[in-house]
Amino acid sequence: MTDRYVVEPDVGFINEVIGLGGEDLKKCYQCATCAVACPISPDNKPFPRKEMIAASWGLKDKLVGNADIWLCHNCGDCSTLCPRGAKPGDVLGAIRAYAIQEYAQPKKLAELFNDPKKLPVLFAIPAVLFIVLGIIGNILGFHFLDFTPGGEEIVHAKFIHTTLVDIIMIPTFFAAIGIFAMGLKRLIADIHKDALETGKTTLQKIDPKGFAEALVRVIPGIFKHKKFTECGENTERATSHMMVFFGFLGLFIVTNIFFVVLYGFGIHGPYSQLNPVKWLANIAGVALIIGAALMIKDRTAKPDQVSAYKDWFIIGLALALGATGMLTQMTRLGGAAGLSYFIYFIHLLCIWVFFMCLPFSKFAHIIYRTVAMAYAEYTGRK
Repeated sequence: MTDRYVVEPDVGFINEVIGLGGEDLKKCYQCATCAVACPISPDNKPFPRKEMIAASWGLKDKLVGNADIWLCHNCGDCSTLCPRGAKPGDVLGAIRAYAIQEYAQPKKLAELFNDPKKLPVLFAIPAVLFIVLGIIGNILGFHFLDFTPGGEEIVHAKFIHTTLVDIIMIPTFFAAIGIFAMGLKRLIADIHKDALETGKTTLQKIDPKGFAEALVRVIPGIFKHKKFTECGENTERATSHMMVFFGFLGLFIVTNIFFVVLYGFGIHGPYSQLNPVKWLANIAGVALIIGAALMIKDRTAKPDQVSAYKDWFIIGLALALGATGMLTQMTRLGGAAGLSYFIYFIHLLCIWVFFMCLPFSKFAHIIYRTVAMAYAEYTGRK
């Protein structure tokens, strides 16, 4: 006998999904073309048809803890072939955005990264932190901030001391990591609970060792952006995504190397342009700029593709990070002191916003999708 399920529609959830980019959700008439068309959907309980049904009925509990919303890469095949133009890929993107807000705490802070009206406030927070803590440091004799740095050589640490930067950036980074950790703990528990209830797995408990081994197995595919190339509609997106991904990865490596050099060996910047680590920084910075620019080009070239604020926010921030970083260096080498110090300040604001927004914005999909892919690998779901 078929199991019964009491439907309790959450109209508020439906409206949230529509507002986050799933505006064509109600066009779906459940023909299952999307599930058949998707080349990366598992054979066992494929997506996105079941997610479209659940979203149409406002079944929030069937979606937020569902690993399948993260397995979708929004490659576009399902949206292109949908006979009603319901855009299943965009709907799942909207559900992911909602899930990110659900798992990231506190909710008030999450609102800063998902409301365009609050963008000025978002950048004002680090600006106030740097100025206020800098002035307090100066009063205490630490020389954190110098509004009129002199000398023939342009040294950004004279304007805003490296210690002040680290006092602000390091706690911000680890706060983001802590928020991620709490969100991931809930996500994994919800994913496993949903998988048990829906028959995607029969494993009663998650073996940490087995899960870690599955994670190691999926990492190479993520680095190669393998899933992007399996889809036929937007394979060109793989190039821009890889450039942004490896751009951030390269800059993360560079930052850690220079941190060790500064505090481990006491060698202060600016560093020579002939330094191999500087080469990596420049290559990564250029990759980030070009990748973000290509993403903008891809989206503007497809006016029918839904682009919500959450999409433009991360693309714009990636471009701003790369551009201000490169311009800071170029103006320093060109001897434009005032302009270089100003752009450096804007660059620091962008870095703070980037660190803080990681658990609250679309950037979070990098972590959540990786975990969902590892879970699917761990449970043998192909």
